[in-house]
Amino acid sequence: MTERDTKSGFSDSEREAMQQRAAELKAMKNVKGAAKKAKELEACLAAIEALEGTDRQIAERLHVMVSEEAPGLDPKTWYGFPTYAKDGKNIVFYQPASKFGTRYGTVNFAEDAAIDDGEMWAVSFALLEMTPAAEKQLRALIAKAVA
Repeated sequence: MTERDTKSGFSDSEREAMQQRAAELKAMKNVKGAAKKAKELEACLAAIEALEGTDRQIAERLHVMVSEEAPGLDPKTWYGFPTYAKDGKNIVFYQPASKFGTRYGTVNFAEDAAIDDGEMWAVSFALLEMTPAAEKQLRALIAKAVA
């Protein structure tokens, strides 16, 4: 991870993510309906394609899993992350390790994902590789998230 700027408190990669989000919002300004969904899908696929190695393998597999388990979710990007939303609200996204120079990427479930389990539950899952066991767990969480 890059060092934090002492004046702003944000690292270079954090500032870059904020700039990506601003660009995402600008690109979707005045775009509606099917054209917006098509443009967001294109952006999501481009974000996945830009990844390398394990990050790309995980993001590609996550895209397939979301398409199969929750076909009603709309692919898009959010801060440059491949993201899947329902009614405009983010449900699940992949934060690649390369984005902030971390040891592992994470599959994250946002506030509107229906994965509540009692008083406390996990919303972020570190992933070193997409194994059959990890895929099985994630598929169940994705299906639950939209139930």
